[in-house]
Amino acid sequence: MAAVPKIDLAQWIDVDWTAFDPWRIQAVRHHLQDHPLLRLDELVALAQRLEAQGSVRTHSDSAKAGTPFNSAPELFPNAASSADTLRNLANAQAWMSLLNIQKDPLYRTLVREVLDELQPEIDTRDHGMSYRGGWIFVTSPRAVTPYHFDAEHNFILQVQGRKRVYVWPHDDQEVASEHARDLFHLSHERYLLRWRDAFRERAHVFDLQPGQGAYMPSTSPHMVENGDGPSVTVSFTYYTDSTREKARLHAGHGALRKLGLQPPHIGQSGLSDSLGALLLKLRRDYRGKAAHACDEYAEEAA
Repeated sequence: MAAVPKIDLAQWIDVDWTAFDPWRIQAVRHHLQDHPLLRLDELVALAQRLEAQGSVRTHSDSAKAGTPFNSAPELFPNAASSADTLRNLANAQAWMSLLNIQKDPLYRTLVREVLDELQPEIDTRDHGMSYRGGWIFVTSPRAVTPYHFDAEHNFILQVQGRKRVYVWPHDDQEVASEHARDLFHLSHERYLLRWRDAFRERAHVFDLQPGQGAYMPSTSPHMVENGDGPSVTVSFTYYTDSTREKARLHAGHGALRKLGLQPPHIGQSGLSDSLGALLLKLRRDYRGKAAHACDEYAEEAA
């Protein structure tokens, strides 16, 4: 495997740190669009390596905004291999994500370089960066990423083509209920997150082209519509002390809901938060999931 090509750049991502708030959506710019590891031939090779590890997620372009995100690959399968999808992306009628690229030695170096650059500024506002990961999305014309949210903070950066990204605040109860977030953090289920077309009016909208991107906090609902050409997008993600604490509180309230209780929003009742924490200690499945969240790199697909 070849070494990572060196590029002489002062920085990869331009962030307005005077305006940066780890829990606020904002636009960014970047300089990754010409990175050698994001060229098609390198992506084909990476996709083949990750597919052998089961680290590729894909579905056809029949998925829509309201398609359940977790079920999209089963509902609308893409029968082509990851390499064939990439080589024929303009006509593949597919959406594909190369998951956890930090598992690959070449791409772990890329993830490290980008997030090491950002970490000093982020640490002053949101300490404890860990469980760092990278994701590459390759998309055929007009394919859609269904409405969903993720656990990590996320810098999403457009490398090739154009797409429209809709993002909603992490605490918008109209587009994602407290119950939906509790369930997600407890068991990674998203079935309570339901799309309505009227949500578009409440969104932050980013029309991205190469060199542009956005930052979205943990559990910011989002949906993506690809443009009229093929697209390549890369995301760099991580957890912090604050994301872990919010996840723990939500998961604890999710455990209370499993008992038929209706807890208030997290942080509103010390008793509910404490009871939820106690229930989590009794759930081995959650303890195992939470244990690796302080590792330097993410090692499992979300």
